[in-house]
Amino acid sequence: MLPPTRTHSSTPATSAPASPSASSASGRPILLAARNIAKNYGAHTILSDISLSLNGGDRVGLVGANGAGKTTLLRILTGELAPDGGSVTLAHGVEIGYLAQVTPDFPGSTIDDLIRESVGGLRRMEQQMRVLEAAMAMPATTEAEQQRLTELLDEYGQLATRFQDRGGYELDARIGQILAGLRLDYLPRDRDVVSLSGGERARIRLAALLLRSPDLLLLDEPTNHLDFATLAWLEAYLTASVTPASALLVVSHDRQFLNGAVTRIVEIGEHGERGAADHQLRVYEGNYDAYAAAKRAERRRWEEDYTRQQEEIAALRKRVRETARQVAHNRPAPDNDKMASSFFGGRVERTISHNVRAAEQKLARIEADPIPRPPRPLRFLARFRSEGAQSQAVALLEGVTKRLGRRDLLADVDVAITPETRLTLVGPNGAGKTTLLRLLLGQEQPDAGIVRRSPSAQFGYLAQDPTPLETIGAQLTVLEVYREGMTGPDANFIAGLIGYGLFQLEDVNKPVGALSPGQRRKLEIARLLAARPNALLLDEPTNYISLDVLEMFETALLAFAGPIVAVSHDRAFLRRFGGDTLELKEGRLIRRSVEEYLTLDE
Repeated sequence: MLPPTRTHSSTPATSAPASPSASSASGRPILLAARNIAKNYGAHTILSDISLSLNGGDRVGLVGANGAGKTTLLRILTGELAPDGGSVTLAHGVEIGYLAQVTPDFPGSTIDDLIRESVGGLRRMEQQMRVLEAAMAMPATTEAEQQRLTELLDEYGQLATRFQDRGGYELDARIGQILAGLRLDYLPRDRDVVSLSGGERARIRLAALLLRSPDLLLLDEPTNHLDFATLAWLEAYLTASVTPASALLVVSHDRQFLNGAVTRIVEIGEHGERGAADHQLRVYEGNYDAYAAAKRAERRRWEEDYTRQQEEIAALRKRVRETARQVAHNRPAPDNDKMASSFFGGRVERTISHNVRAAEQKLARIEADPIPRPPRPLRFLARFRSEGAQSQAVALLEGVTKRLGRRDLLADVDVAITPETRLTLVGPNGAGKTTLLRLLLGQEQPDAGIVRRSPSAQFGYLAQDPTPLETIGAQLTVLEVYREGMTGPDANFIAGLIGYGLFQLEDVNKPVGALSPGQRRKLEIARLLAARPNALLLDEPTNYISLDVLEMFETALLAFAGPIVAVSHDRAFLRRFGGDTLELKEGRLIRRSVEEYLTLDE
C-alpha cells in the first residue's frame, strides 16, 4: 500500500499533465496523472510514451496482448516499479489499492489477521475522530480558543467526509457483506491463510483489498477464481462503490465482466494506426462490446488501406515498365527527314522519360513509408490434428465418491465421456470440479466407485493456473520447455511454435522466467497443441489468456474432433462453447442447459 501522497518519476515529462489536485474538464478530481511513461527490458520496449489520467468516478478497463505491459504499467502506477522515462503523480491524500495477478503467500496469517490489517486505516481514522471530538468538547472562551475550535471543526468535517466515503460508518456490516459476496463467510476467521486453496487465497486477498476501501483501486485479473454468483456480485459491488472521489482501473480478460464493470477501455497496443509497433495507449469510450466493434472497424480500414496501396504500387510499377518499353520503341529510325524525326522523337522521349521519373519518385515515396501488411488473425494452424479415440467409452465414472475430510466432494457420481462429448462443469468454487478432472486423468483415486479410461484415450490437460516457475525451471527457454519430451531438429520445433501464432521468432530463446503468466499460459497451449491429444480436459481454460488470443483459442476448440470436458466460469465462453452443462452441487451432478444455468445464477 502506498503512503497517502506519492510522486515517482524518471526522466522529467516533456509537458506535465494536469495537476492531480486539480479537476478534469468534467469537474471531477484528478486522482492520478501519468505522463510519457516508458519502460524497457534490455532491448525490448514494453511501454512507450504512455499518458493516462484517472479521475474521480472513472471505471476503466485495461486490455492488451499477453506481455504487452499491462501488469508493468500497474506496477509503475503503484510505485512498485520505476519507469525508465516519464512521471506518475498522485493527488494529495489519495490511497492506492493494488491486487496483483499472482496471489502472494501469507505465512503465519489468519483470515482475521488480514481483516484487521485491512481495516486498520479506517480504525485509526475513527480513533482520530474521537480525539477531535474530545478536543472540540473543551470550552472555548477566548478568541484564540474559538479560532482553534473553528480549525478543529474544519478538520473533523473533512475527516468525517472521508471516513463516510470509504464506508467507515458501515464497517462491520461491510466486512460481512464482502466475505459473503466473495463466498468466504463459511471459513473460520482463525483459519490460516496458507491452508486455503488457491482460489480461496485469491478471494481473501481481494476481500482484504475491498475492505481497505482505497481511493484508487487497481485490479489485475480479479476474476480468475470467481464463480458466476461471485462475478455478478463483484460487478455490482465495484459499480456501486466507485464514487465521484474514487476510481477503478481493472485488467481483465472476462468480456462480460468488462461489459458490466467499466465505461471506458484503454488498450496498450502492439501496433499503431498503420501497424508499426508503438506500445502506446489508446482510449475507447464505452464497454467491451463497444471496444470490440471499434477494433473490428480499425482492422477493416487497415486492410482496405493496405489493399488500396498495394494496388497503387502495382499500377506504378506497371507504368514504369510500360513507359520504359515505350521509350525504347519510340527512338527515331533513320529516314530522309532527319531533323523532323529528331525533333519530334526527342519531344516524345522527354515526355515519356518525365512520366517514368514521376512514377518512380511516387513509388519511392510510398515504399519509403508503406502501410504494413495487417498481421494474420491468430489461428492454430495445426489445429488439434489427432486420431479419434477408438472407443465409444473414452472414460467412465461409475458410482464414484470422493471425500475431503468429512465432506463428500463427489457422492455416487456417474459420468460417461464419448468421442462426441462437449461438456462444461459449473458450480461454486470448492465444489469439486477440478477433483473430477483429476479423477478422469488418474491423478487422484476415488474413495469408492470405478474410473475407467479407454487405452486409446490420449488426454490433453490444461490446469487452472500456469505451472509454477520453480516446477518448470525459470532459466529454461521457451523453445526448451516447448520441446520437452519430444525429439527432432530445433528448426522443426521453432517452425511449429511460431506456426501456432502464439509466439514470434524473437521469443523462442527467452527464458521462461521472463514471461508473464499470460505468456506462460500461451506456452502451455502450444504444448497442448503439439501433444496432439484426442481428448481434452480443460480447467478454466480462459484464465490468463488475453482477449486477442481468447476467441481464436475458442475457435480451435470448436474445430476439435474429440471429446472436451471444460470447467469454466467464463460466461461468454460457455455461451460460445455450447454442449451439455453439468452443475456440481453438494456432491451431485445436475444436468442443465447453459442458458438455464446462467439464468438461474443471475
